[in-house]
Amino acid sequence: MATVVDHVGVVHLVVTRHALVRQVLADPVTFRPDNALDAVTPLPVAALRVLAEHRFRLPPTLANNGGASHPEIRGIVADALHPTRVAAQRPWLTGLVRERVVRLRAALDGGVPVDLYADLAADLPLLVLARLVELPDAPVGAVKEFARAALELFWAPLDEARQLALAAEVGRFHTVLRGFAATGGGLAARLRAAGHPPDVVVGALFFLLVAGQETTSQFLTLLLHRLTGEPAVRAGLRDGSVAVADVVEEGLRLEPPIVTWRRVAAVDATLGGTTVPAGTGMVLWLARAGRDPDVVPAPDEFRPGQRGSRRHLAFGAGAHRCVGAQLARLEAAVVVAEAAPLLDGVRVVRPPWYPDNLTFRMPDAFVVARP
Repeated sequence: MATVVDHVGVVHLVVTRHALVRQVLADPVTFRPDNALDAVTPLPVAALRVLAEHRFRLPPTLANNGGASHPEIRGIVADALHPTRVAAQRPWLTGLVRERVVRLRAALDGGVPVDLYADLAADLPLLVLARLVELPDAPVGAVKEFARAALELFWAPLDEARQLALAAEVGRFHTVLRGFAATGGGLAARLRAAGHPPDVVVGALFFLLVAGQETTSQFLTLLLHRLTGEPAVRAGLRDGSVAVADVVEEGLRLEPPIVTWRRVAAVDATLGGTTVPAGTGMVLWLARAGRDPDVVPAPDEFRPGQRGSRRHLAFGAGAHRCVGAQLARLEAAVVVAEAAPLLDGVRVVRPPWYPDNLTFRMPDAFVVARP
């Protein structure tokens, strides 16, 4: 653990060891999730006014909910993402990925570089999520832009001009969500039927559209990029000596899209022998916890199936563990199985670039070509 001062002078306790990170996540009474969605760069009055004009609110729903309403809200969302319903998407998703792989292979064979983020990974999770929770018909590009804007607005170091621009974009889409929350079917209708007010319905949809799909498209890009530098793993996938599921778990351990998460101490506590006063903001370094040598024997090496590989905290732990974990695993398994052969013999023309962000890696274009 270490005390760190951020870019605006706020002091945080950073926790990196796997056992300690898990201890915090598993104790939502002592270490509450209230600050999970707080803006890393405090929003200026002008940006708050922009959001207020759009009636933007994020009440406690999922990630930031430590109250009594959390189990019921989570249960409704979990039912929409039930493993049986998720598994039923595999044939459709496999067919879609295969179609894209055919086009990408033809382009590569013809000497044309391809962008594996834009042309394969970017919209897949959103398309699957829309089928599961019956999201409204919104342009995919608009949803992706909104999601990335939200991740930047709340988790990046920003100047005021950028905050104003992002607040306008997030606010506009929030207005669209509010309309759907009032009349839409699927998950929105089930939340309404359970008696949850409009702000809660909007908040749940907001979080799903931001974290429920954007993080998975990020992970697919991160994993494919990692696999370009792992020829032995790709060879194992070809001959069957390496399991797809093990590749996915090792990818989650080494290349998680969410690198940190936050908690706040609700009471005076002790963590690993360190006193943690009530009110202390805590940054849990999930990515570092995945490389803890106490958990895996080769923490920095991509070894699918190694002991401890599946103990990563990419999906968190405890009462707020990612409700879409099975969906993310399915999507990654299909992409690895179908798209990994594309990586044989390619060179990376443009590796993903990651903007400065406390929690999300947010890779952009990932371009490869055949020599």
